[in-house]
Order: sequence, then C-alpha cells, then structure tokens
Amino acid sequence: MNVAALNADYCTTLVDEWVHQGLRHAVAAPGSRSAPLALALARDARVQLEVVLDERSAAFVALGIGRATRQPALVLCTSGTATTHFHAAVVEAHQAGVPMLVVTADRPPELHGIGSAQTIEQGELYGDALRLRCDPGPPDTVAADAWRDLAARSYAAAVGEHPGPVHVNLAFREPLVGPPGTSRGAPTPAQSVAAQTVVVDDRAISALVEAMRTARRGVIVAGWGCDVSATALARLSDASGWPVLADAISNARSAVGAVAHYEALVRVPALADELRPDMVLRFGAALTSKVVTEWLAPVRPHVMVDPRGLGIDPTRSATSRIVAEADLVADRLTQAASGAPGWRERWCELDVRAGAAIGAVLDTVDHATGPQVARDLVRSLPHGAQLAAASSMPVRDLEWFGGPLAGVTAHANRGVNGIDGTIATGTGVAIGSGAPTYVLIGDLAFLHDAGSLLRLGDRDVDLTIVVVDNDGGGIFSFLAQREHSDAGEFEQLFGTPQHVDLVALARAYGVDATRVADADEFRRTIASAVGNRGVRVVVAPVLDRDADVAHHRELWAAAASAVSDDGGAGFPPSAAART
Repeated sequence: MNVAALNADYCTTLVDEWVHQGLRHAVAAPGSRSAPLALALARDARVQLEVVLDERSAAFVALGIGRATRQPALVLCTSGTATTHFHAAVVEAHQAGVPMLVVTADRPPELHGIGSAQTIEQGELYGDALRLRCDPGPPDTVAADAWRDLAARSYAAAVGEHPGPVHVNLAFREPLVGPPGTSRGAPTPAQSVAAQTVVVDDRAISALVEAMRTARRGVIVAGWGCDVSATALARLSDASGWPVLADAISNARSAVGAVAHYEALVRVPALADELRPDMVLRFGAALTSKVVTEWLAPVRPHVMVDPRGLGIDPTRSATSRIVAEADLVADRLTQAASGAPGWRERWCELDVRAGAAIGAVLDTVDHATGPQVARDLVRSLPHGAQLAAASSMPVRDLEWFGGPLAGVTAHANRGVNGIDGTIATGTGVAIGSGAPTYVLIGDLAFLHDAGSLLRLGDRDVDLTIVVVDNDGGGIFSFLAQREHSDAGEFEQLFGTPQHVDLVALARAYGVDATRVADADEFRRTIASAVGNRGVRVVVAPVLDRDADVAHHRELWAAAASAVSDDGGAGFPPSAAART
C-alpha cells in the first residue's frame, strides 16, 4: 500500500473513532505535515472544524470549547515550533481540568537528528501537564488494528476521572496526501468513563456531618471548578443554615443563601471578627479574592470537596480533602444539623446592604469605570449568555461588583491565571455553546491576544468583546509595586501604557468596533448588542489607574458605612476569630 493512501486511511479511521467516542469540534492551524489529519477532519461532516492561523490562538479556542461543552475539542498543528505555541493552553487545561485533544504532526524517526526542517523532539514537549501521552510513530498496516484503540484511549483519558489534556503526536512519511481515505474496522464500544470522581464513603460523610453539627457557624465556599449546582447548594445552605460565599466564576451565585459581596464585609474589621466562621466547607478552588481567602486561612476545620482532583489550596488551609462528585456530597450533607439561628440571615442581610450601597455609588458614575462596566455588563446579559473574564482586574471586578449573575455561565482561565488567550478562549466558548457570549477584558490582555481577532468577524458566533481601557496594567496600582517604585520605574515596568487605538486595531482585523464616551453610552451600546448576532468590540475608556484605585476605595467605604451602622446588632466574634 502506498504511503499517501496509508496516511489517509489512518487519519480517516482515527477521526471516525474520535467521533464515535464523542468528538464534535476541531481546531486546526494550517500546515503541511498535518495535512493528512486536517483533510480527514474537513471531510467528516460530523466534525465542526475551525481553522485558526496562529497556533496559540487555536489552542485557546479549543480550550474555550472544552470549557463550554465539558468535552474535548481536538486542536491540530504541523511539526516544529508550531507545536510549542500550544503549551500555554495545554498548561491551563491541565491545571483547570479542561478536556482537550492536542494533536501534533511530526517527522518520521529517520528525519530526526539530522537537521531536517521543522523538526524538534515533540514526544515529551508538554512534560507532566497531560493525562496521557501517545507517540505511536508513523502508521503501519501491521498495526492497523490498533488505530481505533489509540483514538479511543486518548479520548477516554481526556474526559476521564480527572479531565484534562492528552497529547497525540502523529508522525507522517511523504507523500503526505493522496485520494480520500477509507475508515478501517468497526468502531469500538464507547469508552465507559466512570463517574468523573470517586464516590465518597459513608464514614467520611458521617464524619463531615458531625463536624458541621459541632461547628454550627460555618460557611460554604464555592470557588471556580466547584462543579456543584445552585440547586444542591441551596438545599445544603437551607439544611445547615450556613451562607454560601460564591465566586462569580463558580456559577453558583443564584443559589439561595449565596452571598456576593463578601469582600466588602470582610474589609470591615469589626465584621471580619464577627463573621469569621468556625468551619469552612469549600467546593472547588479558593475564591478569587485574596483578602477573603487569607481571612479564612486560620479557620479549622477546613474541608475541601475537590471534584476535579486539582488539589488547589494556595494557603495550605485544607484539613481534609474529599475527591468526589460535588452534587453527591452536597446532597448527602443536607442531613447536617441546623446552624446557629440567624447566622445565614445575618450574612444575607449584610450582603444586601453592602450591595445597595455599592450600587448607589455606581448609579451616580458618569465616566465609565471598571466596577461600573462589570456590573452593568452583567445586568445587560440575556438569560443563557456566556461570559468569559480575563484575569487581572476584570475577573476581580466581576467578583466584587458583578452581583448574582443569574442565568449567566461565567468562565475564566484561573488554572494558571494568565492573561494570554482571552479573546481566543471567549471565541471557543461562543463556538462550543452556540450562545451569546461576552468577553470582559483589559486593554493589555486584549493587545496580548489581538491576533485572535483575525477572521473573527467571519465566524458564525454571537460574540461581544468589552475592553476596559485604562492604557496599562491597572492591577499593579493596587500592589506593592506602586508604593515601592518611582513614577518612571512604575510606568516603564508595570503600568506599561501602550497608547494604542484599540478601535482602529479591531477594525484593521475586520471586526466592528466602537468607543463609548461615558457610562450611559456603554449601557446603551451593550443593550443594542443583545439579540443582534455578530462579532463586535466595545472599548470603554475608564478612569486613569490611580483614580481607579481611589474609586475602588470609595466603593469599599460606602459598603463599610452601610454595614457598620447596625445599632449593635450581630453576633459575638466566633471561636475561630479568637484563636
């Protein structure tokens, strides 16, 4: 059998098996060595194929699809340096537990070690950031019976007990392409992917119930990756009498008993003492808020329910860890005894007051601000919308000021917390979900991923990219770098203003873009985008970076004033506060 026909049959069989296992989306960066698989993907009508010029963008698009669908997208590139550009998205998928099929084309073994073009050692390129590594070498008719097994095993590993990226490195000899291939063999039985996590035993549940009864005044924390439904959390909150401190990107803020403005409450010293719990029951990762995460750090016991098995515990606070399906644990814990009377009610009352005070200030804002943009964007989103937030200030403003996010699914790349690939990730979310999707992003993250705008306007997605433009790295003005460097050093190294006309840049890529003049125009512009399918960029120039710090302090002060004047009501400090 000639080599081109062998390549075609091999790739056609792999694609057929991947589709049989559940593959629906693929993203390909153009190249020569990857041509056999690219053609097989393009010729299979069951696969929605996106072509993205830049490999880094392509990988983050696949990441976004995986976030939205909880199923792996396949991302494909040619050999050589192209493969290195996948690395950032692979690491994010690894640390966030997002399934992904990473397929790289390679030269055959005889072309390695002799200086062949576009040839590097790719087999172990992504290190330990994988669930499975497959490097089967060039296709061989003798091994044809194993082709389907390769595809089935790789897919199963990506969606298995601990979802994440799988690397399949496919070597091809020349001639690379010829007539279309024929799928060989019969599809294997769909891999029986066991429940994503281990079922916790009765003794562990009983011990946790007893701990909750003893503590009484506890809090339930829902971080990103909590994978617990708002319904299950609401039942648990009702049964225990504990409030739910729900991160904006936990997708749990619609639960009864959820508290959104916990940061504002904890920033008030008297309330920080009064409200410190006697126990923490955490689902998923720690909260985005460093202030609240560190405030909770001394509390014991601190039980971590870790459905994706990611082990995220930045303050080393967890006294025990349960790797189990989150809704199952929450439902089993509804037998916990009621907490202290009025404990959850106190939290919720303060939450309402803090939110009203913050809202009153934001209602008076004329010039657009980061907090105002985050709040008003969330308020404008249609039911069922998807929202992707960039790391740095956008995800924090969403957490602090975004409110309940009812009916909205939020995403952020918090596995590694990088700003790279945000536009591409949002594009992948829009492709995978098919829903109206909004990206909240700062100007530096926008510029960092500007290449992902290429051909974006031609894609059949409903995507609105909101750029909070303060001409630089706004988060550094909140950090020690601002205090311990002079103005010139700070601007050169941390503020890093780029002075780019973001509207002109987006239009140069063929994307519709507009720059709003003030907060009112921002609200009108976002409202007009709802129901108007297409791709657009909305640039909101906000306060300069120092003024933004002052604006945040004003919001915290307003909340503190609203929750401090309570006539002496409240609880005495908890036992944890006195330790």
